[in-house]
Amino acid sequence: MNLKALPGHLARRFHQISNALFDQEMREAGLPLTPIQYAALVAIRDNPEIDQVTLAGLIAYDRTTISGVIDRLAEKGLIARVASSIDRRAKLLTLLDEGSSVLAVADPVVQRSQERLVQCLAPSEVDQLNALLGKVVDSMGNVSRTGR
Repeated sequence: MNLKALPGHLARRFHQISNALFDQEMREAGLPLTPIQYAALVAIRDNPEIDQVTLAGLIAYDRTTISGVIDRLAEKGLIARVASSIDRRAKLLTLLDEGSSVLAVADPVVQRSQERLVQCLAPSEVDQLNALLGKVVDSMGNVSRTGR
């Protein structure tokens, strides 16, 4: 069987390359962020006072392991957690000034890593790739551990 004809194999390799470029760009920028930490920060910035469970769903991350991501971001002083006044068990997440500063530096770094990832493609091919990946994720997202 030709591995290069298997979408799952290609998706795994694409993911590996994407993470490697992300890590390289972050390291060069002096930012200690992982792709999932970056995604969490963006989601918290865009959804102030989001709870951890909703955050996990938004970034398609496992509900039980999102707390470790949140712990690390809080330890870095990037976010704050406060108990919800409605449900004391729920923790609401807010981006702190330091988190905003980190994102201001990280956003162009991530953009650069994403551009490098698809540099061999024409702009129309990038659009096509994104459309096709989005179509698969939208139609099959419910089969992963994290759901949609």
